[in-house]
Amino acid sequence: MRRTRAADLTRVAVLFLLAVFLGASNARAELVFFSTGRVMSVKGHRVDGERVVLLPRDGGEMVCAASLVARIEPDEVPYPEEVRLEPDASPDSTLDSETVRGVRLPFTGAQGAQPDLQNARYDPIIDKASAEQGVDARLVRAVIQVESGYRERARSSKGAMGLMQLMPDTAKQYAVTNPYDPTSNIEAGIKHLKSLLDRFPVSLALAAYNAGVAAVERFRGVPPYEETRDYVSRILQLARR
Repeated sequence: MRRTRAADLTRVAVLFLLAVFLGASNARAELVFFSTGRVMSVKGHRVDGERVVLLPRDGGEMVCAASLVARIEPDEVPYPEEVRLEPDASPDSTLDSETVRGVRLPFTGAQGAQPDLQNARYDPIIDKASAEQGVDARLVRAVIQVESGYRERARSSKGAMGLMQLMPDTAKQYAVTNPYDPTSNIEAGIKHLKSLLDRFPVSLALAAYNAGVAAVERFRGVPPYEETRDYVSRILQLARR
């Protein structure tokens, strides 16, 4: 028992040092993978004896046994600090496309003070592809904001690429030869999102975009993953804005 506990502490300590090293050049959130299969996105963590202290995104601290933490990895999804979840922005919320069709939303930049004018260069691509597929353009903008923060060269540790974070299989499915090309990436991403919207309500389509169709079907709703629930809520809130 003592050897197992020592091994847990050593493993968490190594993960902590790795997270510190990786976060030195890029202050991002972290994904905590628990031995129970649950995943949680946090601002950071620290090791305190035989415990791990997690710092949730909404403030405060959460303490758990080191043995419950399987691993900790950097979260590839940017989390703008100005985004706050409102009471009605639950994962089960729906977005009425008829009431927002054609409305242009000014998304804020990383600091939340002024709209990022750099993002405007993607507007013609988004508007054209959204209209062709019958997908709400402001929902697409929210997906891009959450997926990549409008970084066309973004790449996740899982291999997702570009503005809409296409996985290799998805890029191949839509015949994308260069997933970092903004036009190809956005067009394929919108087609993929459209295919999910044809199968599920908006909230579940977003959950499937993040966690996969299999996870949504398995849980018959938004999967109980902290990352996915936060992802859905953030996109719905951005789309409403």
